Amino acid sequence: MAEQPPSADAAEAQPAGDQEQVVDPWSVTGGADGRIDYNKLLEQFGCSKLTEDLVDRVERLTGRPAHPFLKRGIFFAHRDLQEILDCYEKGIPFYLYTGRGPSSEALHLGHLVPFMFTKYLQDAFNVPLVIQLTDDEKSLWRGLDIDEARRLARENAKDIIACGFDVSKTFIFSDFEYVGGAFYRNIIRIQRCVTMNQVRGIFGFTPEDNIGKIAFPAVQAAPSFPDCFPHMFGTRKDIRCLIPCAIDQDPYFRMTRDVAPRIGHQKPALIESKFFPALQGESGKMSASDTNSAIFVNDTPAQIKDKDPYFRMTRDVAPRIGHQKPALIESKFFPALQGESGKMSASDTNSAIFVNDTPAQIKDKINKYAFSGGGATVEEHRTRGANLAVDVPWKYLNFFMEDDKKLEHIGQEYGSGRMLTGEIKKELITVLTDMVSRHQRARAQVTDDVVDAFMAVRPMPCV
Repeated sequence: MAEQPPSADAAEAQPAGDQEQVVDPWSVTGGADGRIDYNKLLEQFGCSKLTEDLVDRVERLTGRPAHPFLKRGIFFAHRDLQEILDCYEKGIPFYLYTGRGPSSEALHLGHLVPFMFTKYLQDAFNVPLVIQLTDDEKSLWRGLDIDEARRLARENAKDIIACGFDVSKTFIFSDFEYVGGAFYRNIIRIQRCVTMNQVRGIFGFTPEDNIGKIAFPAVQAAPSFPDCFPHMFGTRKDIRCLIPCAIDQDPYFRMTRDVAPRIGHQKPALIESKFFPALQGESGKMSASDTNSAIFVNDTPAQIKDKDPYFRMTRDVAPRIGHQKPALIESKFFPALQGESGKMSASDTNSAIFVNDTPAQIKDKINKYAFSGGGATVEEHRTRGANLAVDVPWKYLNFFMEDDKKLEHIGQEYGSGRMLTGEIKKELITVLTDMVSRHQRARAQVTDDVVDAFMAVRPMPCV
């Protein structure tokens, strides 16, 4: 059965004059109030809500506490996660698949979210992982020179490796370097199953788009199928795939899940996250070209203080080429510094904290650009308290403060007005400065030889 399309009823019920939110792999726009309605996304995309029962089951099966991203509802949606847990409980293997489109020298914190969570999943379930670097995509969409895209892929790989992945269980690959053989054959099988009208409907392509864009969704869909990696899985098609990603990637994998049974594969499963907000708040979008909109992992502590389409297709194709559908678990968006009406972008450096920001840059970005839900005056703030629903420092602490009790205390104090905006920003600057500094130290240990080891085509003992 094909994946459910976006709900027409929801669109018809929208009051006249209200702005419809738009969420796809390339653009994110909130509704009339600038915010993302995640309940509406669940209905439109046809995903399932990630319930407390599923989180409890993850803890029970793995014997370790659930990641804060699970407990706090940051990863909030899924497709077939319960089937992946069934496999694990029965001793049936599965693997993880995630990726990165290298468009900037350094990642921002929003980019780290899926990798931090994927690291937890790899450790908790002791499973192999493939990480796709879509350097070809960035050449097609951003016009990057091919050699520059390849260089950025290796630079981004260093930031990914610094998250702590196990080289004995992790294969990182560049599309420009790896695609061919069994991988390319699966791309062709997928492309034969998807019409031009379908990709135009899913991704909004126009006659002005280059033909590479139109063909690309099959490239991102293919790693959902294990026989793309014969050095790891041989010719097996019975190994399920779980994909951690942000909810905007869901259209790719709805397509993939529809195709999977038609090509003899199992449907991929997904676990999907919310967006990480831009620094500027509800109306902002994190981007690598706007250094003040995000915290980058090379930001300094001072800089911190002052600042589902691909996989819907993949799941459709999988059974038609003899594979199972990959599973997905999807996160909300990590908000840009300016707020959550959009997602952060590596091309807008003012929307995020980047992993190469200095302490001074981190402090500067948080203090200058992080959208506040606090009162306009101290008197107003003390009386009314902060609006936690729009406050970016509070949202960031929900992602990165590990201490649940301290986080709850800050929420109570700030929400009531007893804690001031400057005080919560100071807490955030401390958390992000420490986090970014640790990442930078880890990245400094990642040499070209280490990158080569992760990208080498080799058998893996864990498979």
